[in-house]
Amino acid sequence: MNKLRYGFIGAGGIAGTHMQELAKRDDVELVAMADVSEDAMGKIRERYEVQHEFSDYRKMLREVSLDAVSVCTPNRFHMRHTIDALKAGCDVLCEKPIAMNAREGARMVATASELGRKLAIGFQYRYNPRTTFLKRAAEEGQLGRIVYGRVQALRRRGIPNWGVFGHKELQGGGPLIDIGVHALEMAHYVMGSPTPVSAVGDIFSYLGNERSDRVESVWKGWDWKHHTVEDLAVGRIRFEDGAVLTLEAGWAAHIEKNIWTFELMGEEGGATWDPPRIFRDEAGHMVDKSPAWLPDSRSDGMFKRKMFNFVEHCLHDEPLLARGEDGLAVQRMLDAIYRSAERGGKEVKI
Repeated sequence: MNKLRYGFIGAGGIAGTHMQELAKRDDVELVAMADVSEDAMGKIRERYEVQHEFSDYRKMLREVSLDAVSVCTPNRFHMRHTIDALKAGCDVLCEKPIAMNAREGARMVATASELGRKLAIGFQYRYNPRTTFLKRAAEEGQLGRIVYGRVQALRRRGIPNWGVFGHKELQGGGPLIDIGVHALEMAHYVMGSPTPVSAVGDIFSYLGNERSDRVESVWKGWDWKHHTVEDLAVGRIRFEDGAVLTLEAGWAAHIEKNIWTFELMGEEGGATWDPPRIFRDEAGHMVDKSPAWLPDSRSDGMFKRKMFNFVEHCLHDEPLLARGEDGLAVQRMLDAIYRSAERGGKEVKI
């Protein structure tokens, strides 16, 4: 292929972010989009020239020749939309998380493998220069064997007031599956993607289903009447190599300020993501190291790297940084934390 003929299932906010980066490339053609919302497609129409519009994504897949598709719909539909696109002969970039649960994710990965199609998951934080800096340091042995990690994705008050993020039947969960997934996957990636074997977890709901007009928030007016997900989730994951990782994810944490980071402790050194630093013993002293510069400008950010990596993977078979198998591994950990919480915090096998 000289040009990647690209389509979109779902034309909501994240689809526009995909298009923003894809439109920068001469080897990508924005061919078609499908969404049940005319308003969503209208907003896209104002910004980008997409040749065809459909209210039914299945009709789009039947009538338009596409090479690749972004799935940008609520989590409940990820499996169906991805598998249908794969069967239509498309490579797929599915937004995070891979699906509602690992069972669905496994079907997606299996279908892509059986059909010989490419499947990527929207883990843009793998492409963040902070992550790549720490990943390379870990691969060079600067941390040694990693024994412990701590992941935090906490907002003091940031319950989404758009989309369906508070609807468990459409999303599968709340902040754990929405923002916790990002922080968890980049920490797991830097750790070398060890195999998880068990987890414990707890979830707490105390604010999201309260009247949103009476609560101070960054984003006013969330759908509190239909808010059925957790406000805060905590978990502990044990890996096959003996490492342990703890996770905290919340939309409404009573803390001083938002926290978005992870830290790792190894036998030879430790590291933090925010700020990006490495802690080691060198020259007989304890040493803190930080990069003098990281290429994280808006013109060359992680979303651009995510979309460009998928395009290069489709057109030129360049290595893919966030594969379907990676999305499935992370989903298994999320599932286990939710399952443990349902069982009163008892340890469950993964």
